[in-house]
Amino acid sequence: MAGVVETITIPRASSVLHSPSLAPVTCSSFSGPLRSSVRFSQFSGLKIQPTPSSLSVTSSSKIIPRGRRIVSEAQNTALEVGAVNDKTWKSLVVESDVPVLVEFWAPWCGPCRMIHPVVDELAKEYAGKLKFYKLNTDESPSTATEFGIRSIPTVMIFKNGEKKDAVIGAVPKSTLTTCIEKFL
Repeated sequence: MAGVVETITIPRASSVLHSPSLAPVTCSSFSGPLRSSVRFSQFSGLKIQPTPSSLSVTSSSKIIPRGRRIVSEAQNTALEVGAVNDKTWKSLVVESDVPVLVEFWAPWCGPCRMIHPVVDELAKEYAGKLKFYKLNTDESPSTATEFGIRSIPTVMIFKNGEKKDAVIGAVPKSTLTTCIEKFL
């Protein structure tokens, strides 16, 4: 179960120890170098993600197993739209029984990052009527080449396994909505 993190444990450093505004807290259940904690006034939107490890350290009011990662809740928005690649293309897009919108993108592309939230929003609005996927063109160059992707972001709509429409560039939500409505 995820919880809100109020403190972050860091290795003891002279700058941390001599800071009058920080109250160091030692970890009693950790056998290793002494650690101290930095307290933030309010830090929400983070959760603890478990990893397979059994050591534990104490945090302000609870014991948290060592080896867990602290991740931003905002990462969940990126998980709304699934990934598709060269290997899964046929089963997820071509053989889909409903229309599919695919966003062709790359991690280094600024306009792609601008259109991600729009695609995520549309995925929530059209859930059950249309499937949404993102294809990283750097990781799946074969599929990108097959559909002539020369500029990203490119959004394509497929119906019955066939390409029906394409929109190139970071366009407003209304443009994508108009395109989607034609094929529902």
